[in-house]
Formats: sequence, C-alpha cells, structure tokens
Amino acid sequence: MPINNRIAAFHPEITAWRRALHAHPEICYEEKWTSDFVAKKLEEFGIEVHRGLAGTGVVGTLKGNRPGKAAIGLRADMDALPMTEKNTFDHASQIPGRMHACGHDGHTAMLLGAAKYLAETRNFAGTVQFIFQPAEEGGAGARKMIEEGLFEKFPVDAVFGMHNWPGVPVGTMSGTVGPIMAATDTFEITVHGKGGHAAHPEKAVDPIVIGAQLVTALQSIASRQVDPIKNAVVSITQFHAGSAYNVIPDDVVLRGTIRTFDPDVRKLVETSMKQICEGICAGMGGSVTVEHRPGYPATVNSARETEVALGIAERLLGAGNVDRAPQASMGGEDFAYMLQVKPGAYLRIGNGPDTEGRKLHQTNYDFNDEVLPIGASYWAQLVEQTLTSEA
Repeated sequence: MPINNRIAAFHPEITAWRRALHAHPEICYEEKWTSDFVAKKLEEFGIEVHRGLAGTGVVGTLKGNRPGKAAIGLRADMDALPMTEKNTFDHASQIPGRMHACGHDGHTAMLLGAAKYLAETRNFAGTVQFIFQPAEEGGAGARKMIEEGLFEKFPVDAVFGMHNWPGVPVGTMSGTVGPIMAATDTFEITVHGKGGHAAHPEKAVDPIVIGAQLVTALQSIASRQVDPIKNAVVSITQFHAGSAYNVIPDDVVLRGTIRTFDPDVRKLVETSMKQICEGICAGMGGSVTVEHRPGYPATVNSARETEVALGIAERLLGAGNVDRAPQASMGGEDFAYMLQVKPGAYLRIGNGPDTEGRKLHQTNYDFNDEVLPIGASYWAQLVEQTLTSEA
C-alpha cells in the first residue's frame, strides 16, 4: 500500500490529533474548541487561516510552489452527535451527552495530516482550500457556509469530500458517478379525530385507528407508486397518542423520514403522502394536517471529478481495492449542498470490519486510526495530481 512516506512518518501525530478531537466532541454550531484546535494547527503549518463562516467554520488557503489558476476544495466535517459515549479508553469523550460517533474526528484529522504535508512540500500549482465544516449532523452547515459566501470568498473549480465506511476493509475506497447518498426529508402528520370514552367508540372518531391505517397505507408509496428501478423509503418512526387506558384521544401524531435519490421521486412521495392521508382521514370521519420538511438533497457526484478521484484512489491503493460501483446509501450528507453548486466527488474510505465499536452512530464507536495515513495520502495525492501547471 503506497502510503506517502512523509505522512506515514507522522502517523502518531495525526493519531494524537484525532484522539484529542474525540475527547472534545462538540455538536452543531458549538464547535468552539474544535475550531480553535483546527485553526491553531493550520497556523502552525504556515497556512493562511480564515474563520467565522457558519460561526465555527474554518478555511485554510494554501498556494503551491508553481503558478496556476486552478483551485480545489477539500472538505472535512467537524461536529459530533448528542450521545453519551460508553467507551472507557483514555480518549473517550470528556463532555457528557456529546460523542464523536460518526468519525468526524477522523475526517478532520486526515485533512489536517494532508494540510501539514502539503504545507511542507507545496508540490502543486494553483490553490487548495481546506474546508473544515461545522454542523453536518442535521444542522446543514455546508449550506450555511455557502450562503455566507464560501465559494465567493474561496473560489474553487471542484470540491471533494470523504467519509469513513465501516464494513469495508482498511486500504480500500469506493465511489460512483451519480447519487451516492440519499435526500433526507422528514414529516409530521397530525390526525384530528373526536375523543371519547373507550367503552363507547361509536360516539367518537378514533384517531388511533385512522393512524394505524396510515402507517400501513404509507408504506405502499414505495412498493406500489415508485418505479421499482428507482428507490424510496418511507419510515414511520414515531406514533404518539393518548394518556389514559379508557380514553380515546382527540389527536394522533405520526413522525418519520423519507429517503430518495431522484428529485421526481422525492416530489411524488411528498404528493402521494398528502393524498393518502387526506383520503383515509376523510373516509373515516377525521381530518389531517401534513407537514413535510425538506432536508438534505441527494449527494450526487459529477462524472469528471469522480473519475479523477477514483483514479487517484486506484493509484494509491491498487485498482482491486477501489470499488467503482458501490451501492448507494439511504443515509444523508450535507456535502450534497456543495455538490449542487460545484462539481466534485464524495468517496468512502474503508474503516474495517463492521463489528462492535466500529458501527456508526453507536455509543461504543471509535474511528480506526489505521485509516488516518491512507486518507491523508489520498488527499495529498488528489492535490498534487490534480493541481498541475497544465490543469
């Protein structure tokens, strides 16, 4: 595995950064300690530092030792999750109710590793923007940075992202042209009935029965209205009703999530959901309020940039260790907003077996430190092989 020798030499240093970040997790738009840590490291490397986008965002600007007009952005997310960590190792979370359970500590450390190496060598032409983004976990930090002028203040021709992927061997990467992560919408459905005594249901309009019908019927959208070649998920994740054993309540609240890749399918699901809810509720004597909340768009890789990124991964790891046709994930990612305004690619990097302690969003998760020099080497080679004087 041809990891960059210089990066391999400071693998222990990158590991120490990663574990310090893991011990100090901060959630969406609260990444003050993390932002300070990142900015200090970039300054130590001699990289020009800019702060303040989306509150805690950090951008480092580095120019190569040769002239060039091209510029690319490399993005790492910095935020943690509102979870209580159950690990007991030395670098476990020091902040109750906060945990790096998705590996953003590793993403940040890998990009810092690449920044350190590239600042030492500057063996490229043009400019690289190191984008350290807050609030990926539900806060749309990427969109916020863009709205506040990210790409106007720090112009790039393309932007690249990466995420660790449990269940895939260390030393492998994957990616594909087109959708790689799903759009993530949420909804809240309030069924309005007529409460009453549970012993006399004929005198009430039972919203629980109506809600139960909706749970079943809404599943038919994906199985009977969406083209089988395309994808959609409609999941009811909450059902709230009632407060007593012998009382039929007035209302029921259902909540859940919708996952799609295709914009037309996304719209179809939203429209069908409202039609089904209104039809069933009216037919059973109730009424309904449907609130659809658009979330992250689908993460869609552009063709040219994905081919470039996968080619570099193959040169780093060997063609047999790069999957060019991975199954798209129904998970969401706010890097999608960056790919809506700039061409680019979002790849996955293998994090090892999907065993206990390696599963995303679990209380005993920890990033695999073996991956750190691989990810940093990929970033470095992406810059050196993309930003040439001919680019």
